[in-house]
Formats: sequence, structure tokens, C-alpha cells
Amino acid sequence: MGKYLLSIYQPEGKADPEAMERIKADLHRLNEELRASGSWVFTGGLHAPGTATVVRADGMLTDGPYVEGKEFVGGIWVITAPDLDAALAWGRKAAAATTLPIEVRPFQDVEPY
Repeated sequence: MGKYLLSIYQPEGKADPEAMERIKADLHRLNEELRASGSWVFTGGLHAPGTATVVRADGMLTDGPYVEGKEFVGGIWVITAPDLDAALAWGRKAAAATTLPIEVRPFQDVEPY
């Protein structure tokens, strides 16, 4: 089983309240399905990019996101899946639930400490 990161590409601005209620319900169902399947590791929504702080190797701190853009990572899932095809299937479900693009990216294999 590999681990995969599913990232929500969220545009700036707010969805209308009715659409947000539907999206929240769909996300709740998706998260319940992930948990029931044993694929769920964790998930979380992120605050707007303006709340970010960038830490540099020289110790300098900078407010805001490192990269400017009209889209930002609005939330993530970390899941386990037997292969990329299974992870992509979860990505398709996440895209349907959020109505937004989802990036699916495998984690590199890392030896445990």
C-alpha cells in the first residue's frame, strides 16, 4: 500500500452558501467512505493563503504564500491505496464532491526511523 496526497485546487473567492452546503455534505460522505474503506489517513482544510508564513533556510520569515496565484491548496487528504489507479479513483470522487480540480501525488518511499 502506498500513501497519496490529494490536494484541492481552490480558486480565490467564496462559493454561494447553497453550493457550500451541498459541497460540505458531499465531502462528509466522501470522508465516511474513505474511513469505511480503510484508505483514510487524515484530511484537513486550509485557511486562505494570506494566513501562510514562509520560513527560509536562513531563518527569515515572510508573510503570505511563497507563490502568488489565483488558485491555492484549499485542503488535503492523505490516503493509502494499493496503486495509482485506486488513488485516482478517490481523486475523481473528491473532484465530484468539491467540484474542483484534485491533484493526486504519491509520496516517496521513506524508510521508517
